[in-house]
Amino acid sequence: MIANIFFLLLAGGLPYYLILEKSDIFSSKSIFKVSGLFLLIAIILTFFIEKEIPTQFVIISFLSALYSIYRATQTTNFYKLAYYFIFMNAPFFMLFESHGAFYSLSLLVSLIGIYAIASFYEKHYGSANYLYVRGITLATPLVGIHITVYLISIGLYPPLPNSLFFLTYIFNSEADLLWFIVVITLYFGNFLVSMKVLEKSIFGKTNPNIHYVDLNFKEKITHFIIIILLILLSIHGIREILLWVL
Repeated sequence: MIANIFFLLLAGGLPYYLILEKSDIFSSKSIFKVSGLFLLIAIILTFFIEKEIPTQFVIISFLSALYSIYRATQTTNFYKLAYYFIFMNAPFFMLFESHGAFYSLSLLVSLIGIYAIASFYEKHYGSANYLYVRGITLATPLVGIHITVYLISIGLYPPLPNSLFFLTYIFNSEADLLWFIVVITLYFGNFLVSMKVLEKSIFGKTNPNIHYVDLNFKEKITHFIIIILLILLSIHGIREILLWVL
């Protein structure tokens, strides 16, 4: 039970909504770092501690996820979006058991990409708010490509790793009513929020009041490493599916 409570605290969003949100000490950037670290610790612990999450914990996490979906639809800040996605996907971590670690790991890698984009926006445009920096597919195509990859990965598009571990879990699970509710709701939650952000961040006409900047060499290296990690996770996900099929 203690281990399950620990997993809920690490991955379920409760530390944010009960503590971090009410504190003046933590910025949006800091909250993502803390939440991402908590999730990473939870992922690592699953390799050493058997995870059998009680139904009531899954329900608590699911209610937090629903609230996080709502909050994600209300923000235009990449930093906030990144940690809302952590909390939105916490019920998957609770339900997925042995597959939850790799699903959450691929999610975290994608969100580190979103965090890097947020830092880029903050550095060059003054904030991580994407609403007024439109039309980047033409103005800054490299930034547009990376935002697209990270968001479609989070939105569960194959063959990116989130979707592959999601499919692996579906193939290997025994469904009940709670399973259907959580999986269907959060699948569409991830997809719809990701596509909404994608549409509002990269398409449209360029803003004539903004000087658009594309990635420099150091930033290209950072995103290249993130993409390589996603590719490696995709390869592992394909391997997991093939092992199930064969």
